[in-house]
Amino acid sequence: MTCNGLPLPPVLPEDAESLVATVAGSVLLPGDAGYDDERAVWNLNHELLPAVIVVPESAADVQAAVTFAARQSRPVMVKTTGHQVVGQARDAVVIATRRMNEVAIDAMGRTARVGAGAIWSEVVKEAAKAGLAPLNGANPTVGVAGYTLGGGLSPTLGRSQGYAADHVRALDVVTADSQLRHIDAESEPDLFWALRGCKGNFGVVTALKFDLFPVARLYGGGLFFPGEQMAVVLRAWAAWHPGTPENMVTSFAVMRMPAVPEVPAPLRGKFLVAVRIAYNGKTADGERMIRPLRRVAPVALDTVADMPYANVASIHNEPTDPVPYYERGIMLREFPAQAQDKLIELVGPEANTELVLAELRALGGAWDREPAVPNAVATRGLPYSLLGVSVGPLTQEQQLKRSVAELLDGMRPWQGDRRNANNLAPDEAGDAAAIYGSERYARLSSIKKTYDPTNMFRLNHNVVPSP
Repeated sequence: MTCNGLPLPPVLPEDAESLVATVAGSVLLPGDAGYDDERAVWNLNHELLPAVIVVPESAADVQAAVTFAARQSRPVMVKTTGHQVVGQARDAVVIATRRMNEVAIDAMGRTARVGAGAIWSEVVKEAAKAGLAPLNGANPTVGVAGYTLGGGLSPTLGRSQGYAADHVRALDVVTADSQLRHIDAESEPDLFWALRGCKGNFGVVTALKFDLFPVARLYGGGLFFPGEQMAVVLRAWAAWHPGTPENMVTSFAVMRMPAVPEVPAPLRGKFLVAVRIAYNGKTADGERMIRPLRRVAPVALDTVADMPYANVASIHNEPTDPVPYYERGIMLREFPAQAQDKLIELVGPEANTELVLAELRALGGAWDREPAVPNAVATRGLPYSLLGVSVGPLTQEQQLKRSVAELLDGMRPWQGDRRNANNLAPDEAGDAAAIYGSERYARLSSIKKTYDPTNMFRLNHNVVPSP
């Protein structure tokens, strides 16, 4: 973030006066009360150090922030919760959208319109009142906008419905020229295509409208086995899941749980493997389907049950308070017996690893099909998503990164050639061409030149405007 190769000067109170005068929300400089609260992110191993933070209450506030950034030649970063952050945003304008968290459910039309600051727990709760469900993420504290713009692999309904991005009807977005655009498939098709899959490269999305589905209950949860049983459980799961219908979503996880109060007592301090499922069908059919898995080894904990959709966060039971961690993911193009053996070697009972979580999610189904309105999602046709997570303070950064790298590098012989935009680490920020593939990246780069020619929105896994 430099101007002519030099760091930008700080924003002075007199510089910000015009911005303060035009913004109904907050404008915060370093040292101001509230600045530290607003720059905090969910991953405690990251911190933001922006020149100014704008906490908008409306799209007009976002327009004012973008106008200010352009006038000062500063980059812009958008933050909802900060589950995925790239860089420290030094010299930048950070737009913290948390106050724009309105959620409006259209029960008759089966759609939701949500603000840029909404998180999934709020949408799930409101949709459930109407007997409807979104294509939400596993963690209820994740921001709806960033997750959806990155594609959105719903662990509950995605295999039968596709990516969350596939079901976006319309977006409101402030582009680098400070215009507020209401876009859909007809109004600005190129920008609509690019935003759904390429995250925050093209502007600040202030609101989204997307489909909901008539699902009030699920049969879901986890089968937890002692980690020593990894080989037999993994091989049984790998043979079982390809024969399941599309309304069965499942993943396999290897978990070395820390001995901390935040972890449920039955799992605390344990080495476990888990099969997580979410079945949108009759409970009796779900029970019959997973009966073979329940029999492959002694079950340490079985949480699979019929549940209201409002309780789906319990399936993965991810932490909801900020934690220090490092995570990175790849896609696998296949998972044959040799790959299964390698995964057992890398994270099984005999492995020397400090990973807290290695998760293999089975995809396929609607995730492979192009939606009625195509988008920039890059990972169709790749049957597995593999994620590694290590937990620890920033003082252990190299160790955290090394533990994840050992897993993903070990599985490289089966790695696909594209990546899930929501499972990327900050140090992959220069890899956008590899993430999206050359043909898709060329189109994104051309669209970027049209809507963000100076690359204002570059504090991300960046698509560079074409020459």
